[in-house]
Amino acid sequence: MLLIYNIALQLYYYTVLAVSLFNEKAKLWVAGRRNISYKKYEQSIWFHFASLGEFEQGRPVLEYYREKYPDKKIVITFFSPSGYEIRKNTPLADAVYYLPLDTAANARHFIDAIQPDIAVFTKYEYWYHFFNELNKRKIPLYIISGIFRPEQVFFKWYGGLHRKILSFVTWFFVQDEGSVALLKGLGIERVSVSGDTRFDRVWANAQQPKELKKINDFKNGHKVFIAGSTWPNDENLVAALVRDYTGWKFIFAPHEINEEKIDKLISLLPLQSVVRYSQLATDHLPLTNYQTLIIDNIGMLSSLYQYGNLAYIGGGFGVGIHNTLEAAAFGIPVIFGPNYSRFKEANELVALQAGYSINNEAELKSTVAYLLEDQERYKTICQKAATYVQEHTGATAAIVDHINL
Repeated sequence: MLLIYNIALQLYYYTVLAVSLFNEKAKLWVAGRRNISYKKYEQSIWFHFASLGEFEQGRPVLEYYREKYPDKKIVITFFSPSGYEIRKNTPLADAVYYLPLDTAANARHFIDAIQPDIAVFTKYEYWYHFFNELNKRKIPLYIISGIFRPEQVFFKWYGGLHRKILSFVTWFFVQDEGSVALLKGLGIERVSVSGDTRFDRVWANAQQPKELKKINDFKNGHKVFIAGSTWPNDENLVAALVRDYTGWKFIFAPHEINEEKIDKLISLLPLQSVVRYSQLATDHLPLTNYQTLIIDNIGMLSSLYQYGNLAYIGGGFGVGIHNTLEAAAFGIPVIFGPNYSRFKEANELVALQAGYSINNEAELKSTVAYLLEDQERYKTICQKAATYVQEHTGATAAIVDHINL
C-alpha cells in the first residue's frame, strides 16, 4: 500500500506540473516547492494548514503560542497557494513555506532543518512520511479541530495505510462525539472533544472587527446583503435579488477574483450601479450612487460581515459551502445552497432556524421575504445566530491546557 501511495503522490505532482502550464494556481503550487532553502532552527513549533480557511481556524492556537513563547521559533506550512500567498508574510511566524511533497527524503530534510518540539495540524491533511518521521523522532503531533465521518478512507476496508497514518498522532482534539466514536472504533483512545477553534476565532473577530471606512460610506445607512465566497452558480441567484431589492445595498466577495470571473459577475448586474472595491482606492467616487460593490481582493470578508443584515454563503452548489460562522458571529442569518450536510455548524444553524438552505432562485427569494417580513422574528433569528457561536467557544483553551512544551 505504501508503494501505491508513493506512486499516487508522484502522479499527482506530475499532473499539477502539467496543469501549471495554463493554470496560475497550479503554477504557484509548483514554483513554491522548487529549490526551497529552509532556515535552520534548534527548536521550533510547527503549524501546518491546508489552506487559508484552516489557517483562520487554527489561528487562535497559533496566536496563543506566539504570545506565550515569544522566544520560540514558529514555522508555518501550507499545502495550497490560497493559504501561502495570502499569509506568507504573517507576523505570527518566523518562517512560512509550502509543505514539500510527502516523500521520505523531503520529510527528513524538512524536519532536520526546523527541529520542531511539537507539530500541530488543523482539521485536515494526513501525510504518511511526515507523520512517520515525527513519530520516529518522538516529536508530539497534534490534530486540532479534527472531524471524522464514516465515509472517509480511514474507515474503509482498503484504508489500512491511512489507519497507520492515524496511529502516528499523539492526540486528536476533535469537534464532536461522533468523531470520538469513529476513532475509538479503530482502537485509537488518544482523543478528546475540544470543539472547533473556528468559533473562538470568529467570535473574537466579531467583538473587535477591523473598521472599513469605505464600506461604511458605501452602506450609508442602507440595509446590506453580503454574498460571501460566491461561485458563479451562487452569483446567478443573488443577482436576481439586486433587481428586486433596489433599496438595499449588495456586496459580493467572490471566492475567485480573476478578471474573467469578475467580468462575468458584473455582466449579471445593472452596470450603472456596480463598483469594484479596487476603484475606491483610486477614485473619489460618489458611493451613494452605487447599489452593488464587488470585493476584488482577498482577506476582507471576515470584517465585511459587520456591515451586513443578511448573508449568503457560497459553495453550496459545488463541493460544499464556505464559512458560515464568520457571518453568524455578527448575528446575521445565513443562507446557502443545498450541499451543506458535511458541515456540522451549518446543520446546527439550520436546526436553530438561524441558517437556511435553498435550491433555486425561487427559494432564495421566498427565504429572504420570510426573514424580512417580521422584524421581531428577524431580531430573534439574529440573536440565535450570535448566541450559537458564543456558546461554542472555548476550544482553544481546551487544547492549550492539554499541550505542554
